[in-house]
Amino acid sequence: METIKQIELTDKRLGDGKRPLICTPLVGKTQEVILSETEKILAKQPDLLEWRVDFFEGISDTYAVIDLAKSIKQMAGDTPLIFTRRSFKEGGEPISLSESEVVSLYSAICESRNADIIDYELINTKEDINHLRNVSKEHGIKMIMSYHNFDCTPEVGTLNKKLIEAERMQADIAKIAVMPNHLEDVLTLLRVTLDAKQKLKIPVITMSMGAYGSLTRMFGGAFGSAVTFAVGENSSAPGQVPIEDMKTVLAILQRAIDEK
Repeated sequence: METIKQIELTDKRLGDGKRPLICTPLVGKTQEVILSETEKILAKQPDLLEWRVDFFEGISDTYAVIDLAKSIKQMAGDTPLIFTRRSFKEGGEPISLSESEVVSLYSAICESRNADIIDYELINTKEDINHLRNVSKEHGIKMIMSYHNFDCTPEVGTLNKKLIEAERMQADIAKIAVMPNHLEDVLTLLRVTLDAKQKLKIPVITMSMGAYGSLTRMFGGAFGSAVTFAVGENSSAPGQVPIEDMKTVLAILQRAIDEK
């Protein structure tokens, strides 16, 4: 069974089974840098933006975060915005907020509607995940539930369980990102991606990281990953390639697939 649930984002569809959408990260530390980064990246026409708010030095000021998110959204226009605090436990930047304060920040962003999607990790408590699922639904914000492993690539069964767990907890999108230690790990990630495409009813985002993992960023869409991440100005994870190169690769791959 192919994925049957698509996510409508302005004029884009996430999970439509065609080519993956290209997302570029915003990782500046100050408002000035982030807005400059946004302007430069938008000129390269990504499909999505992701604001990695854990890089922002003003993260402890909720009003500053909401105000900056509003400015990014206004600049982005029809380009959807993902709001992400990546947990330090899963490769994010260290921040001064407690997890309850992080949940409150996410809730405030949802209530302000200054993001289109939030990304929150499955490692967090079910109470916090369920709370943000309810808040995001109430305000029309989509939710990614994610799992990241910067050390290794777990076995197929473990990764399948992570994606199934996200679907069971009513995620709009399930995401996994893992570190390959050899090429066989890349095949594991692609196997899991194809299985999810055939069995889950929600779109998935999958990737391997690092040098080997760059293969999945370029070709993962053919196996079912709905989004790939590329560098607009600065990378947010190892193995991301420049958006210009990503667009070239995806165009070549799409032509080849269309001609089959």
